[in-house]
Amino acid sequence: MRVPTISVRAVDSHKGTYGRVLVIAGSRGMSGAAILTGSAALRSGAGLVTVACPEAVQDIVAIGNACYTTFGFTGLTSLVELAAKCDVIAIGPGLGIAPETATMVRTIIEAFPEKPIVLDADGLMNLLPLPESIRMRATPIVMTPHPGEFARLTGRTASEVSANREALAVGFAKQHRVVLLLKGHRTIVADGTQIYTNETGNPGMATGGTGDVLTGVIAAFIGQGFSPFDAAVLGAHVHGRAGDLAAEALGTISLIASDLLNYLPKAIRERQNTLS
Repeated sequence: MRVPTISVRAVDSHKGTYGRVLVIAGSRGMSGAAILTGSAALRSGAGLVTVACPEAVQDIVAIGNACYTTFGFTGLTSLVELAAKCDVIAIGPGLGIAPETATMVRTIIEAFPEKPIVLDADGLMNLLPLPESIRMRATPIVMTPHPGEFARLTGRTASEVSANREALAVGFAKQHRVVLLLKGHRTIVADGTQIYTNETGNPGMATGGTGDVLTGVIAAFIGQGFSPFDAAVLGAHVHGRAGDLAAEALGTISLIASDLLNYLPKAIRERQNTLS
């Protein structure tokens, strides 16, 4: 299927036009995940980005990028109030796994059944076992597991996932009524009826943090009006293309996740100018 294109911005648009993205991410030792996700959302065109993280790491996350705002949370009430003001929520990168974190993830998901949510990494693992409420949402969640996480979500082994990626992805998306982006070589995006196999990306992207960047990219595209499925398809393509451009310049061995941020602009401009 075709990768969506990105429209040229209207001359009278403003920051509110392009989406208010809330990123809930980070923990002690994992503040970089929050920085990468928030920065990727900005580079992918989000009008406003707020990175919510544990109060203990807020100062570190704030230093990571001057262009997003930060919110240090200690409890659920204020976080729910903040989420209500945003157009799309990305949850998971670097959050860690703990009972209180699981409660937070479930509360956010159940409080906003119509709000688009991108669920990655620890956001997914804190949700196990998957609640029935996911299937009843008005707007499908975008889930972005790597093969190991998908194996845990489905109760299968990693080798079983690798041997039957497409069928398992389609079946899972249909069963749970989600948009599933299964990472890996030739990333798969499925919603139970549509399927896309991505052809961008390279082995240099097999390094920590690249998935955090992808989460921010997809959230930003949803905030700009793309459907969850189209945002996931476009996000997979642009993310991989940024990795290809980075690899051309730096090689696959030296590529790191933050390099993708520098090449997202060119990858995105290609989708503005390409009509095929």
